[in-house]
Amino acid sequence: MKLTIEQLLDAMWQDYLALTPDAKPIHQLFANLNQGMVVNDHIALRTFNLDKVSLDKIAKPFLDAGYQAVDDYHFPAKKLYAKYYQHTNDTLPKVFISELKVEELPKHCQDIIKDLVSQVSEDVANQQGFCYSGRPWNISKEQYQKLASESEYASWVAAHGFRPNHFTVSINHLSSHPDIQSVNQLLQDNGYVMNTSGGLIKGSPDVLLEQSSTLAKEIEVSFTDGILKIPGCYYEFALRYPMPGGQLYQGFVAASADKIFESTDISPKS
Repeated sequence: MKLTIEQLLDAMWQDYLALTPDAKPIHQLFANLNQGMVVNDHIALRTFNLDKVSLDKIAKPFLDAGYQAVDDYHFPAKKLYAKYYQHTNDTLPKVFISELKVEELPKHCQDIIKDLVSQVSEDVANQQGFCYSGRPWNISKEQYQKLASESEYASWVAAHGFRPNHFTVSINHLSSHPDIQSVNQLLQDNGYVMNTSGGLIKGSPDVLLEQSSTLAKEIEVSFTDGILKIPGCYYEFALRYPMPGGQLYQGFVAASADKIFESTDISPKS
């Protein structure tokens, strides 16, 4: 049975909560201060640029539901390409999908990733719910660690598969906190560890977007030869500023997103 876009987004949220111990209490914290209203700015998804699981495959259910591609971004240092999608119904969150340029990794990493993707059937990859279906392959701790030594992003996708990497609280829709500084302070006062790579706040009013995020907590993940505690998912917070015409800026800032990606690093950079 085909899900409505609202059902699809809710299924993604439930999957995300299972990998993000901080998400439910943080959501509740803001809901309690905002008459139960917490608006999601965007959802992010990760994948590899191999045909069977490419960015375009991950985007398909959103395109089918009326989303349209708006802009794309390049992250040369992290070997990533990304696009974001928006719906004409502006109550629906934007969707940011990135893919790893597998061919730019060392050959032994390429071989591991190709082996993992070879385990995915075309049928599974074409299903509407593939974007929150989890890990569709078997992987060992050694394979994970080899990928992690070259690309945190590669190891994250290899370990967790296909699911939301983060959801994002829209600060613009919070009546309780008018700016990102007060949001960050509330989170820190409640004991949440924040991503400080590139500074606690990424971006500025000058680029029309400010972002911050928690650091992904470690969770237990099963591999073919045992269990490892590795970073799961994180929660982001975004404040958008008006463009000259008065409308809020809806895009992303590559330099800021580059640092947000590090919210799932095992050893975050400062």
